[in-house]
Order: sequence, then C-alpha cells, then structure tokens
Amino acid sequence: MSAFSELKDRLATSQSTWLITGVAGFIGSHLLEELLRLDQRVVGLDNFSTGHQRNLDEVEQLVGSKWSNFRFIKGDIRDLNDCSEACRGVDYVLHQAALGSVPRSLENPILTHESNINGFLNMLVAARDNQVKRFVYAASSSTYGDHPALPKQEDIIGNPLSPYAVTKYVNELYAAVFARSYGLESMGLRYFNVFGPRQDPNGAYAAVIPKWSDALIEKRACRINGDGETSRDFCFVKNAVQANLLAAMTQSEAAINQVYNVAVGDRTTLNELHSVLKSLLAEFDESIASAEPDYGEFRAGDVRHSQADISKARQLLGYEPEFRINEGLKETVVWYDANSVK
Repeated sequence: MSAFSELKDRLATSQSTWLITGVAGFIGSHLLEELLRLDQRVVGLDNFSTGHQRNLDEVEQLVGSKWSNFRFIKGDIRDLNDCSEACRGVDYVLHQAALGSVPRSLENPILTHESNINGFLNMLVAARDNQVKRFVYAASSSTYGDHPALPKQEDIIGNPLSPYAVTKYVNELYAAVFARSYGLESMGLRYFNVFGPRQDPNGAYAAVIPKWSDALIEKRACRINGDGETSRDFCFVKNAVQANLLAAMTQSEAAINQVYNVAVGDRTTLNELHSVLKSLLAEFDESIASAEPDYGEFRAGDVRHSQADISKARQLLGYEPEFRINEGLKETVVWYDANSVK
C-alpha cells in the first residue's frame, strides 16, 4: 500500500480541522474536495481575486452531504485580522492563496509583493499565534531562476528572473525563520506547472493548458511563445493534493521544515503539449485535429527548461505521483469539453 493510501485510511478515521487559503482557486478547491471526501472539517479563506464561486459550487455538488463540514470566510490574507479569524481552532494550514503569474508580477510588482509576501507573513503570524500544528505552503519552481542544471534539486537555486520568483523565495526564507524562532513547523511545496480541471482558462495570466484547451475547443489558434521547444514538468493537480496531505501529516522528524519539489520528473515541450491536447480534444470534435499553433516572441521572465528531481519528496514524504501528463490531460480535457461555452 502506498504512503498516500495509508494516509487516507488514517484520515478517514480521525477528524481534524484544516484551513485552506485560496480555497476558491484551482488547487485550493481540489484540496477542499479531497479533505471533505475524507470527512475532515475545513475552513476556507478567499477574497475571489483569482478564485471563483463556481469552483466551490462544483465541490459542493461532488461531495454532497459532506459539504456541512465546510465553513467559508470571505477575507483577504493582506488583512491580519482575517488571517487570525481563519486560523482560530485550526490544526493544519494549507496556504495556497497568492497572486501567481510571472507576467503579472512584471507588470505590477507591488501588488504581487503585497499578496505574496505581506499576506504570507500575516498567515505565518496568525498560524503561530493560534498554535497551528503545521503550516504547508505553495512554493514555486520559479525559485530556481537562471540556474541551468536539470533536473532541479531543492538545495541548488540561481538568481530569480521575476518579482514573482522573488516573492516565492522570500516565503521560504520567512518559513525557515519562523521554524527556528517560534517552532512553527512548515513545509514548502515547489509546484511545477500544476494543471487540471477547474483551472481558469480566461484572462491575460491564464496558464498554458487551460488557455490552449479553451482555444482549441473554440477554434482559435494557440499562441506559442518562442519556437515551441521550451519544456516544462507538467504536474496533474491530484499529485499536488497528495503532496499537501503527506506534508501536513508526516510524522518523520527529518521531513519537517523542508522544501520539496512537487512534480512528476518529466519534461514536455510546448510543441509536444500542443500535439497531445489536439489529439485528445479531437475525440470530442474531429476538426480540432488539424489545428495549427501561432508562434510568437519568447516571453520575458520565462526559463527555457524546467524539470524536477522528486527524489527528496519520495524519500522523506513517500510522495509518488499517480498521474503522468497524458493521464492527467485525459481527465482535464473531459472537464474543459463539458464546461466550455460552445
């Protein structure tokens, strides 16, 4: 039996209270769904700046009567009082709230700083003051910056390439200081290009898989920044959920107060991604099979290649990704086909 299966069996017989910040967002709503299915009590905090009520509505439909174990707080991590209220009586914090996107941070570094650093510090203080058992937070692969080595190992990073990358690295520094100074146990999860159902395809800062899925369904050309040979370690959202729960509940002293890569350990180019998405969506509409991408300039702040070494998470947490990219994409395109406006 896998470490995650054992953990789910344990959770199903022992109820705790969890706080998910950014609960109406893409990853946050998947964490909410999994915890409610496991009969956990969940508090959710969100200001709907990037999250959506429709994500919460979908989870409510999926979990049925278990929805009664959820309490929602509309609030902002930039407000310490909101953070303190949300942390009251909580055992574990899964901190997902942040302003993502490298381009957004280049256009508005102050707003990114306020949410990702000031908001993060507020959450640490609130967790400390409310004696939270453990604080698990969304870190980022952007922290690796310009270091060229592949695969990426947690203890080797380069210079950050965007304000967003700076904010996520500062989160790691603050978490380490709170562990040393106040004994607050924390775990940072460096996400690598997480994707899946409920990821928003709209807006200037949408991620590539939802944006391209939406474009292909609507018969628009997918924009590829550069020559299409840029590669990423795409990670299905259910793998990220596994990593969060394992990090929150590990009983290994060696695993605590660490930072982990959360990915699959593969590399997929944008050209390969376009081809796979096209093929999968053509099963719903065969005309999509002939779609051709639109190539443009490389995007500022982007790294050329990204791939994770996940051996640390495997060894210390028992993390084992259950979904490779193709398996995750199959689930994802079904959701986008069902939820697109055709």
